[in-house]
Amino acid sequence: MNIRHRNNVQIQGSGPATMIFAHGFGCDQNMWRFMAPHFAERYRVVTFDLVGAGNSDPSAYEVTKYASLQGYADDVLEITRDVALGPVFFVGHSVSAMIGMLADLQAPGTFAAHVMIGPSPCYINDGDYVGGFTREDIDSLLDTLESNYLGWAGSMAPAIMGVPERPELGEELTASFCRTDPDIAKRFAKTTFLSDNRQDVARLQTPTLVIQSSEDLIAPVAVGEYMHRTLPNSTLRIVDNTGHCPHLSAPGASCDAIDEFLRALGQR
Repeated sequence: MNIRHRNNVQIQGSGPATMIFAHGFGCDQNMWRFMAPHFAERYRVVTFDLVGAGNSDPSAYEVTKYASLQGYADDVLEITRDVALGPVFFVGHSVSAMIGMLADLQAPGTFAAHVMIGPSPCYINDGDYVGGFTREDIDSLLDTLESNYLGWAGSMAPAIMGVPERPELGEELTASFCRTDPDIAKRFAKTTFLSDNRQDVARLQTPTLVIQSSEDLIAPVAVGEYMHRTLPNSTLRIVDNTGHCPHLSAPGASCDAIDEFLRALGQR
């Protein structure tokens, strides 16, 4: 299997360490275009598309494998072993933060640190845990996706992006959602929004930076605070940003947070 073809792996920059950027649901690696060049000046920067997204190989999609986040985590480990040089820092947005965590737990020592942007281990409220949605909310979301995916994408993408003063970003996210095969997107949505990785969070010993938007429809501040409390070795940075994609709408603040984190690790 050609891993680089399967996941449309792209490499830029050079350096003694590697940074791997993984996009979230409905997106592709183009979402890192404001941040990746900043780090390519000092690191070997790797971007890729999750199978079923972007320019990944559609023939590689397997319903059974990708019915759980572990299937994507297995791919991450294969990519890392294939392309990484030196210490590896994994930057995951949204669901890919959990994918990177699962990869680390499966193969401890693979990553020197994680950067989780808008992570959520569970989207559904449960007792004292605030995930941001009720089970009825998620069921309704999935039902809408099933019956009218393109309509859902058109209405939800701008709300997820959260910067009405920059409508081009909401339009870009809408277009990204609409480029994804609807059947794959529906399955990935179910895998994402019904996942519950809270028991895994406390097991991750690797240093982790959680970047949390001050206003986020998908992963509210309470979730970022939960991650910080539960992760054994974490740093929380709340950036002044409305929306779930600060790497697009607040890339400068996001890069600054990562730079500060890496300096504290002695890795910059």
